[in-house]
Amino acid sequence: MMRRFKGVCGLSMVLGLTFSVIPTGDTQAAGVTDYNLTGFSAGNTGGGLISESDTARYKKVYNATELAQALKKGSGVRVVEIMNDLDLGWNELPAAAKVSPFAAHNAASTHPVLLKTGVSKLNVDGFNGLTIFSANGARLRHVAVTIKRSSNVIIRNLEFDELWEWDEKTKGNYDSNDWDYLTLEENNKVWIDHCTFNKAYDGLVDSKKGTSGVTISWSLFKGDDGSTTSWVTRQFDALEANKSAYPMYNYLRSSAVGLSQSDIIAIAGPQKKGHLVGSTEFDSGNANLSITLHHNYYKNIQDRMPRLRGGNAHVYNIVMDAQGAWAAKKKLTSAMASAISSKGYHFDLTSNGAISTESGAVLVEKSHILDVQYPVRNNQTDPSDASYTGKIRVVDTIDSLNGVVFRGDSDTSGSPLSPVPATVKAFSWNGFSTLPYSHTAEDPSTLVPRLTAADGAGAGRLTWAKVNWLKTSY
Repeated sequence: MMRRFKGVCGLSMVLGLTFSVIPTGDTQAAGVTDYNLTGFSAGNTGGGLISESDTARYKKVYNATELAQALKKGSGVRVVEIMNDLDLGWNELPAAAKVSPFAAHNAASTHPVLLKTGVSKLNVDGFNGLTIFSANGARLRHVAVTIKRSSNVIIRNLEFDELWEWDEKTKGNYDSNDWDYLTLEENNKVWIDHCTFNKAYDGLVDSKKGTSGVTISWSLFKGDDGSTTSWVTRQFDALEANKSAYPMYNYLRSSAVGLSQSDIIAIAGPQKKGHLVGSTEFDSGNANLSITLHHNYYKNIQDRMPRLRGGNAHVYNIVMDAQGAWAAKKKLTSAMASAISSKGYHFDLTSNGAISTESGAVLVEKSHILDVQYPVRNNQTDPSDASYTGKIRVVDTIDSLNGVVFRGDSDTSGSPLSPVPATVKAFSWNGFSTLPYSHTAEDPSTLVPRLTAADGAGAGRLTWAKVNWLKTSY
């Protein structure tokens, strides 16, 4: 597909697509409107169109100290441009950055890199109008970011990386470190766009405490690829060199289970959790939850795309591609699973898609689901108790499992997209009868090539006039 953009100097640039530019940085041609802000975050202004010359409100950040200063509560900064990759582990921060909004996070215990770098928390608190972006798809490593009590926040073209380790402490239950790349709490209007999220210890982007008006668009969420130098492989190389120091890993490698190191890497590689929306059952703030997911690619994510408790979630034009995870799951025999559970260890692969519980409303439309065992779920606690059941409907979506392909709705007779395990609740939105915004959904058969193209989902995929990252419409 050839797309033309308008930007500076009238020059053509090629990024698997072609675009021309004009001095204003405005984008005029067909195709760019694909990137307009829509969804529940419509109306989000972010930091606004602030000039780079306004050095009080526009900060170019090259290091952790500058980031701390820019995101300190009450800084007055409206636009933060991340100029390069940043290593933000607690042990990597200079003394000048070891102040609010940074704090030490839970200490690492197994990954050889994180044992050296440490992990930080970055709390972005009390901003009304803020854009954080990179023009070049910069990476933030070893840090968990929480945005709280803020409104009109935009995060674009950033990659989040290196925040996972093997869990011996809770025997593979991953219930200790609480490392999420992004956590949204008590916010209104947050747009996350063209970002990449790699494998994390806990969730990738969670939204809770009544956060409303969230849109996540054109973003890539992915597990580890298991290559020889990947983050997960480096972890297991370290464990393999000293197996006796890690009882759970040693047991998986023993004759009692019989998994090879490469088997373990394949099974551990997929990301466990995507989006938790609402952290507590029946919390009074859950009614306010609202999130739109569109044009996102979920590569080997095991669960929660999204998982909603109360409130509303609109999901359209996403791809759930769990082909690698589904193949890895087959490496675990029933005998292996029994041996693992007999020791109280947790080592398996979940295979869930979109989930709605506690009367939450989730609409999934025109999406593509590949090798997800339970693509649509409506109860995670007690299928016999309707108070725990959510409302979830699927429209014109492609589902493929073990080579069997279906295209249709959740209420089509025999549909693999019919919600399980509870009795289906009739779908309706919570608090309104129709969506409060307009959107255009594409044919789901086009999504895989579109979202994996050179200008597809994720950070660093678009090269255009820098000012375009500050805009919300084109």
